Amino acid sequence: TEAYQGPLLGQAGVAQRSVMRQQCHLDTPRSCEDVTHIDSIFVSGFVAMVIAACVVNFHRAVGLLVISLVTIFFLVWDWMMERYGEQVWEALAPIRDLLSRNWLLVAVVCWLALDTAQRGTRQLVSFFGLLLFVFLTLLFSKHPFRWSWQTLFFGTGLQFIFGLLILRTTFGLGALRWLGNKAEEFMSFADTGSKFVFGESYTDHFFAFRVMPILVFLSSVISMLYYIGFMAWLICKIGFIMQVTMGTSPAESMAAAGNIFLGHTDSPLLIRPYISELTLSEIHAVMTGGFASISGTILGAFISFGVDATHLLTATVMSAPASLAIAKMFWPETTVSRSNRPVKMDKGWVRNLLEAASLGASRAIALVASVLANIIAFMALLAFFDAVLSWLGGMFDYPQLSFSLICSYVFMPLSFMMGVSFEDSFIVAELMGIKTFLNEFVAYQKLSELINRRKAGGPEYVNNVKQYISVHSEAIATYALCGFSNFASLGMSIGALSAMAPDRRSDISSCGLRALIAGSISCFMTACIAGNICSSARLDVLGNKWTFSPACVCFICSVTVYEPWNVTTGDGFSQSSLLGCCTLTPSERFNCSLML
Repeated sequence: TEAYQGPLLGQAGVAQRSVMRQQCHLDTPRSCEDVTHIDSIFVSGFVAMVIAACVVNFHRAVGLLVISLVTIFFLVWDWMMERYGEQVWEALAPIRDLLSRNWLLVAVVCWLALDTAQRGTRQLVSFFGLLLFVFLTLLFSKHPFRWSWQTLFFGTGLQFIFGLLILRTTFGLGALRWLGNKAEEFMSFADTGSKFVFGESYTDHFFAFRVMPILVFLSSVISMLYYIGFMAWLICKIGFIMQVTMGTSPAESMAAAGNIFLGHTDSPLLIRPYISELTLSEIHAVMTGGFASISGTILGAFISFGVDATHLLTATVMSAPASLAIAKMFWPETTVSRSNRPVKMDKGWVRNLLEAASLGASRAIALVASVLANIIAFMALLAFFDAVLSWLGGMFDYPQLSFSLICSYVFMPLSFMMGVSFEDSFIVAELMGIKTFLNEFVAYQKLSELINRRKAGGPEYVNNVKQYISVHSEAIATYALCGFSNFASLGMSIGALSAMAPDRRSDISSCGLRALIAGSISCFMTACIAGNICSSARLDVLGNKWTFSPACVCFICSVTVYEPWNVTTGDGFSQSSLLGCCTLTPSERFNCSLML
């Protein structure tokens, strides 16, 4: 019999081992002993390897030791849940009751407000922008005053916790920056296949021959992780945390956790048997989660553009609880959910690891073709719209009229409320409009161009046109754009969910537009929290190298330059921070030598 492990922990173990154990009971006792001996030999060999590595060079083996200890911890956790899952779930009841008390949540919000007030005007703007998005969501809710305070506060609270751990602590920042560097290094292995297929000059066609092969490589790796059971195990753990803290159902929690790694059309496959039983609110939450995040394969493509990997990785994690919080406010639950039974993840029919790798690469063909076709179509449409608008504007002596210009004015208030400086808000608003009406690939491509111009060190203004934005604005834009919330994805999501549950086609279609809006708001909320947490100029020591943290770069755009020798820091930054940054990276806006 399968042990009870709580609403989301039924399939949290390693899938391959479960299959082997189930098959073992059907075979002879001798085969069972062989499986046990193989496990024992493997574990003993791994422990001996870790010990030997620590003896040879402990400093070099710290990473392997930490991974081993974390693995042991979760294996012990899974072992306990297999035997005492029901008792543990019951023991968590007092904690769940404590989390549902509003006074604790109000205290956390008050602390956040006071902490924000002490750190400067820019962080206050981001904080009030967050409150504005929440207020607008509640104002236009499908069922006003039926939403859950627990889901709202703890969805936002989890975002703040993730952001604080990453952007306010040296350990969190160092760990994620290390992970981002390793992710860039890992994706560079796709260059080997690109070079073999397309030749030495494959980098001449950067997007088609450098970026797209990364999608194939990552799709193959993710398929292998699913086969060995790691992906199912990780998604179940994350979904369980959100279910306990936010009070959401197992199905929508699982889908939200899956969106951290999968696309908006793939994550519903995790709960495919349960889609027909979902309420309208749960369908809306599943679709919102897809629009509020990006898949792991697409994430790799954006990193290859030159967008900061630390911000992208942080955004994908923070958007999961945000999507549930906004979705359950925008369309609150008014009926009793029928999907509260344990969620079991389908392992598929793949028979071995090589087949999983091959199948993952084959599935990426459709993804690559879809991305390339959409990029070609949307870039051509954008050029066509700009030509038409310029022609119409020329009749009124304003040939500069364009689609991007219209978007910059429409989305500018939202951009400014997220904490972007006024001079950068129109450019970030333009990116937001392109992402919403066209495609997130086009938006990130334009953001990468701005990043490259800033790094090149050219003039900030050419003919009174701003050529690039500050690092702080780049960071907020990265969070705001990190999602599939555009009209092209809306049609794809409705089509995919309708194919999985044809009997709910009308319900799925009715939730589509609201889910798209909620997904966009989730991304904007994540950007507000990032802008709010980015507060002080500090330097982190990562290994033996001094580097700027994402929080430190926020200080750059707070400096007011009156003359090359007359500057004033703002937003709560200190003069010593300015001196430290001048020592490391001389500024082009003022004379650093006069500050030292």
